[in-house]
Amino acid sequence: MANPYLIPADEIRRDHVSVNSRFIATLAPVFSIEEARTFIKRIRLEFEDATHNVPAYIIGGGNNVTDYCSDDGEPQGTAGRPALAVLRGSGLGDAVMVITRYFGGTLLGTGGLVKAYTEAAQQVVRDVVRARKMQVVVAMLVLPYNLLGRIRSMAAHCDGSILGEDFGADVTMTLRFPTEFFPVFQKDLRELSSGNLQAEMIETNEMLVPVRQ
Repeated sequence: MANPYLIPADEIRRDHVSVNSRFIATLAPVFSIEEARTFIKRIRLEFEDATHNVPAYIIGGGNNVTDYCSDDGEPQGTAGRPALAVLRGSGLGDAVMVITRYFGGTLLGTGGLVKAYTEAAQQVVRDVVRARKMQVVVAMLVLPYNLLGRIRSMAAHCDGSILGEDFGADVTMTLRFPTEFFPVFQKDLRELSSGNLQAEMIETNEMLVPVRQ
């Protein structure tokens, strides 16, 4: 079953400049505290010459979350908390963000820092593609050439994706479906072929599926 909250579909990075200071916000999906810590460490190593690398993350989603933030040397409450507040308000779960700051020579003050970190977080959250974690089925189907077009259309109607097609004496298709739509595809397949065709399930797993916005 799909999770009731949205997750970043992939890692994304955006730049923001405020009074000569450069803020680089990097956002990614993570599914455990360990993954979040690994991501934060990677960004800190990538930008080890930066003035600050401010982390925030939310593991889980909805009403069941573990969250964390740090000001990483900025005045208390001016960096990590604004970034985490944007994450909380975004509706995203299973997300980690690091906002990297390169000091531009002009002090921003407490209010200016809160504004700059908030705007940097809002920019990357606004631009990220959102996804849902879904249970999917990967299946294989051998079919005659004369049914290829019909079955491609049937798969699309069931939110299926064609992962591969091998053309030999017959066509061998590898397909992926959201778990709840696979029985519908099998039923349509039986009706189309008078019971002669059935897809063989290869595996089930979870994946992030982008949602239309």
